[in-house]
Amino acid sequence: MTKLAIIPARGGSKRILRKNIRSFLNKPIIVYSIEAALKSNLFDEVMVSTDDDEIASIARAHGAKVPFQRSAKNADDVAVLADVVEEVLLTYEKEGLSFESVCCILPTAPFVSATLLERSYEKLHTDNFDSIFPIMEFSFPIQRSLKKVDDKIHMVWEEHMNSRSQDLDTRYHDAGQFYWLKVSTFLNEKKLFMKNSGGIVISELEAQDIDSETDWKLAELKYKLMINEKNNTI
Repeated sequence: MTKLAIIPARGGSKRILRKNIRSFLNKPIIVYSIEAALKSNLFDEVMVSTDDDEIASIARAHGAKVPFQRSAKNADDVAVLADVVEEVLLTYEKEGLSFESVCCILPTAPFVSATLLERSYEKLHTDNFDSIFPIMEFSFPIQRSLKKVDDKIHMVWEEHMNSRSQDLDTRYHDAGQFYWLKVSTFLNEKKLFMKNSGGIVISELEAQDIDSETDWKLAELKYKLMINEKNNTI
């Protein structure tokens, strides 16, 4: 079974400049994704989809391939991941290469591990999903969320005004790390979150959305804490 890892890393980033290759605890953040993919030994090819020469150079230096450049259409601010994945797959097809499974690994996901990639791939096929990705519990019951209207606070779901947290169903969100996809179904639906998708639950310590300087600092703190726990040094 042929498997491809795609790490999408465009050059432009407005909220955090050069985000995809910024140093995260002393090495470019994209390197963590590349290393996890290579260490897993799952993939026939680990490639980086980019429009940026510096990103391409760093990717190649750490063992990834950059066989072609991403199109300008899929490198702007409104491009979506599904379009990038489709472009990569169709470009490979033109070169006579096809894959049965693909894993889109985000370049700013330093918590991704080879073990988690392996577990997710096994679950993708054992449970016969078309896609699977890491998910996390919301830290507060989403059923008791609030909204602000004309500067006044309201319950989103007023029926839960007096509900106890322990009585509410657990809700999850995408951890924003990677997406395993069965290529045939993906090319039909052209979505990462497909009709037959599964999730693999990870802890709040194993992921951090990185969209601001504060997020970046939190991610580094979490990563250090995770490593310390694994090494039993705290």
